Amino acid sequence: MQLIDFVLHIDDHLVTIVNNFGAGSYWIIFAIIFIETGLVICPFLPGDSLVFAAAAMAANPKYGLNIWLIYLITAAAAIIGDSVNYEIGKWSVHSGAKHEWFNKLINEKNRIAAEKYFERHGSITIVLGRFIPFIRTFVPFVSGGSKMHYRTFIIYNCLGGLLWTGLFSGLGYFFGNFPIVKDHFSLVVIAIILVSVLPVAIIGLKKRMTLKREQQFDK
Repeated sequence: MQLIDFVLHIDDHLVTIVNNFGAGSYWIIFAIIFIETGLVICPFLPGDSLVFAAAAMAANPKYGLNIWLIYLITAAAAIIGDSVNYEIGKWSVHSGAKHEWFNKLINEKNRIAAEKYFERHGSITIVLGRFIPFIRTFVPFVSGGSKMHYRTFIIYNCLGGLLWTGLFSGLGYFFGNFPIVKDHFSLVVIAIILVSVLPVAIIGLKKRMTLKREQQFDK
């Protein structure tokens, strides 16, 4: 419940952080984005809403935040975080497979399937995956685990990171201080999450409908 409250009221919590830590708030924002993207076990931390809220506060002079610093810090955190996550995924293949607990966690058949998928669609997945909560935390991990070439990964990692933070920092800066947005920020956060996961839901629904049609055809 505390985590849900933090995500839905990230604007209130961010105000408290800025009031208490001042310029040190940049490092806290960096740390949250880095952990969300860099540690595969922390996909539940706020990403989109944090960038949006920080940018909205940067548009208000009383908080003393700079929008360009917000953009650069969140972009750097996202890119570095994904790079670390890639290395963790890469380690999982070379060293993790030696451990019994890891083999139970990562199915070899699924790993091979992921490797084949990233050979075909890895580049676009890295970019688009940035915009989907939870997915963006697992994409770099799977990229490293699937032995995707690092040069290819880092190019699309940088592109995705810059586009993602650019979009939400821009939206937050220009629209975050509208009265209707400020008064209903929790609903805005929910809307951001729903819009972000909508593509995955549509793809999943299409696959389910296709599977049902195939089953009916077989009968």
